[in-house]
Amino acid sequence: MIIGIDGNEANIEKRVGVGKYGYEVLRQLYKTQNYNLKFEIYLKGEPLSDLPKETDFWRYKIVGPKKFWTQIGLPFNLFFQKPRSDVFFTPSHYAPRFSPCPRVISIMDLSFLRYPEMFKAQDLYQLKSWTAYSVAKAARILTISKSSKNDIIKYYQVPEEKVVVTYPGADGIKDMTDKTDMRKKYGIKGDYILSVGTLQPRKNFVRLIEAFSTLGPNSYTLIIVGKKGWLYKEILAAPKKFGVEKKVKFLDYVPDEDLPALYQGAKCFVLISLYEGFGLPVLDALKYGVPMVGSNVSSLPEVMGEAGILVDPNNVQDIAKGIDKVINDTAIRQELIKKGKEQAAKFSWEKCGKETLKILEEVGEKHV
Repeated sequence: MIIGIDGNEANIEKRVGVGKYGYEVLRQLYKTQNYNLKFEIYLKGEPLSDLPKETDFWRYKIVGPKKFWTQIGLPFNLFFQKPRSDVFFTPSHYAPRFSPCPRVISIMDLSFLRYPEMFKAQDLYQLKSWTAYSVAKAARILTISKSSKNDIIKYYQVPEEKVVVTYPGADGIKDMTDKTDMRKKYGIKGDYILSVGTLQPRKNFVRLIEAFSTLGPNSYTLIIVGKKGWLYKEILAAPKKFGVEKKVKFLDYVPDEDLPALYQGAKCFVLISLYEGFGLPVLDALKYGVPMVGSNVSSLPEVMGEAGILVDPNNVQDIAKGIDKVINDTAIRQELIKKGKEQAAKFSWEKCGKETLKILEEVGEKHV
C-alpha cells in the first residue's frame, strides 16, 4: 500500500499548533517500519534536516508550483505519479482539490466558523471555501478532541462515523536549560505567570492582561510566549491600556528547547482562549507540574480534566479570581500539580500515530 502525505505543515522551522501536530504524526508514522507500506511525502520545497530520513519505504517528492499547490500542482502529480497512492493524508484542513485516491484530512478546530470576526477577510474566505470542499470529499476526517468532533458534525452535517478523534500527545520530559540561564536570556526577574499561544484575538490575551492588572500590588510578571499571528495590535497595546506595561513581557516565538525551563519556572500557567480545538500548551504545563487556569469552554475542560481551575473566559473578574487562587493557595497548588502529571500521562504521540495509521490503512484497503 502506498500512503501519500502532505508534509508541508511539518516542514517549517517554527512549529506550533498544526505544524507541531503534522511533525509529530510524521515521526510516528516513520517509526512503524512496516515494509508492506510505502510513504510518499509531498512537499513544496526541500525537507528540513530534522524530518525523518529517506528510506526504501519513505520518500520525499518536491512538487510545484507553490502557488495554489493543493489546487493544481499536487492534484496533477497524484494523477500522473506511477504507481499511484492508495490513500492521501493531509494533516490540515486542505485536501488536494482533485485526487485519484480517497482523501483523509485533519481539522484542528472550527474557530473560523465560531468566531469569523476574529479573522482577516481574505483568510476567512479561503478557510471557509477550501475546508468545505475538503470535508465534502474526505473519506474520513481526523480531529483532536470530542469538542471539535461535535463542531464538525454540527457545522458540516457529516455522519458521526466519518469523524474520528485522535488525541495529540505530550512530549516526554526534556532536559532543561538551567532556569537561571533562561531567566537571564529572556530578561525575566522574579516570579511570573506564563501563557503560551499565537498572538490572535481567539487566544483572549486582552482579557488576560486586564485580569492580571486587577490582581492588585504584587511582584509577579505576566510572560506571554507566542509569535505574532493576526489582528494582534490590540493585544500589544493592552498592557499600557491597563497600566501594567512594566509587568507584561511578550517573548514572541520561543524554541522548543527553551520552553521546559520557562514552564517549570512559572508560578502558574494560564490559557483562557475563547475557543480551542485542543490546546497543546496545556499538556506541556501539566507534564512539567505547573498549576493552571483554563477556559471552561470548547475542548479545554476535556483536556484539563480535574487538573486545573476552570474560569469563564468572558469574565475578567472570574479569570483574576482563578489566577489568585492558584498562586496563593498552597493546598490547591499541590493538588493541581499531582493531578496535572496524571492527566498529561493519558496522552501520547505514539498512540496518536497508531490510530492515524489504522484509519489510513482502512481507507486505503477499500481503494485497493
